[in-house]
Amino acid sequence: IDHVFLMKRDPIIAIDGPAGSGKSTVTKLIAKKLNFIFLDTGAMYRALSWYLLKEKINYENHEELNSFLSDISITFQSFTGSNQNVIINDHNVTEKIRTQKISSIVSSIASIREIREFLVKEQRKIGEAGGIVAEGRDIGSKVFPNAELKIFLTATIDERAKRRKNELEAMGQGTIDFKKLKKNIEQRDFDDYNRKISPLVKAEDAIEIISDGYQINEVVEKILEIYYETIPKELQL
Repeated sequence: IDHVFLMKRDPIIAIDGPAGSGKSTVTKLIAKKLNFIFLDTGAMYRALSWYLLKEKINYENHEELNSFLSDISITFQSFTGSNQNVIINDHNVTEKIRTQKISSIVSSIASIREIREFLVKEQRKIGEAGGIVAEGRDIGSKVFPNAELKIFLTATIDERAKRRKNELEAMGQGTIDFKKLKKNIEQRDFDDYNRKISPLVKAEDAIEIISDGYQINEVVEKILEIYYETIPKELQL
């Protein structure tokens, strides 16, 4: 009962990890099973990256960037089951943001202070009431440091490259060069772990899960098991 009085919102699950670790898929499935909101923060950075390119914005010009950000709206729209469309200023970019081109630039764009501050503010607005599963790279360490459950989901580079290759080819993007993709992921890791602003880091109170050799549903069940063991029953939705 004390927990109920102390809590001002529903629980938040924060899932962080490197590129290709399966965060989005796992987060989406957990949100569906718990009837929580799925907050795909990675899609927000990708959508903004796509729109910056489309509008030919010089994001190194702080004045131009700030003026641009003041007119940005990013929303998620559910359409079937746990699937959702990503909308930025009325543009449905759900498929467009998953290309290798966007993957190759999103880390550098995400390292810009103005962009991170803008999106962190937007993410916190969505999470004010709780009842969300959020994925990204700084969710447990920066966006929701008081999240009730923090997971650091990772896998070896070979495993992540294999998964991303299968994902891209399933989306109809042709035959993907595995070595080039692996190199891109290695560079993405370096950029994410070493950026000055909100680098990818495992929060001190996060539980690490290495997903090599596990099916998605097994990872999901493991996190749900931890959730039910960790969160007081009176707070579970």
